[in-house]
Amino acid sequence: MTGMEDAAPSRTALRVARLRALHQFSPQAALFRDPYAAAILGEAAPRAQELEQEDEHGRRMRLFVAARARLAEDWLAAAVQRGVRQVVVLGAGLDTFSLRNPYPNLAVFEVDHPATQSWKRQRIADAGLDEPAGTAFVPINFERQLLSEELPSAGFKPTEPSFFMWLGVVPYLTREAIFGTLSYIAGIPGSEVVFDYSEPAENRDVTGQATLAFYAARVATIGEPWISFFDPIALAKSLNELGFDEIEDLESGAIAARFARTPSAGRRNSGGHILRARRSV
Repeated sequence: MTGMEDAAPSRTALRVARLRALHQFSPQAALFRDPYAAAILGEAAPRAQELEQEDEHGRRMRLFVAARARLAEDWLAAAVQRGVRQVVVLGAGLDTFSLRNPYPNLAVFEVDHPATQSWKRQRIADAGLDEPAGTAFVPINFERQLLSEELPSAGFKPTEPSFFMWLGVVPYLTREAIFGTLSYIAGIPGSEVVFDYSEPAENRDVTGQATLAFYAARVATIGEPWISFFDPIALAKSLNELGFDEIEDLESGAIAARFARTPSAGRRNSGGHILRARRSV
């Protein structure tokens, strides 16, 4: 990105943060509780009445955003129990995990585009909050800087098992950038990554294709288009080839079934996935 875009924070990061905040007012709030979701938005925070205007597309996206955050943090909890002491939040946006971090011995590294990260830190200050102790903010422009160089410079220990949260980012990146990052993570024994991705149109039924067209058009209009899609079988094969030997891939129907505690039979797969990949040795 160049010019004005270089100086502007991500608009999709703002949209996702508003969905997380709106979710706190919803009947499904227990799925993902975030006491800082509204505070970090300040005057841009949604009001409870916005739930009344929510259409089906909006409700599905809000629940997906909440569920992927909940799953990622549940998987992180399991990793911490195994002894992981570093978490890297890639493309953090206005994510508040660092403010809510319940693990005293867990070092947090937030990685984002410099403009978005600067905006996020200003939002924390404007909310009257202290920047979280134990968190390193690592501004990276992926066009010009390497994760493998910038993370260690911020205190990250590249030989220790780590957990990478990479939510709401992969569809916006090139395959080259995606696999470059995954290759770096796979090179750290005992490390794990959680990310979400979308299946291509040809993998979907008519309803799934319409859903994809709706969301793709929305993000394209604000200049942040989805450009990468993956077939689940081919993606799992690629991850195995990189060195990940433990893969858990949940499609949207399975995610809904997990949290609704109802059978997944009959639940529709909208084409959205959340995937956990770990290199166990």
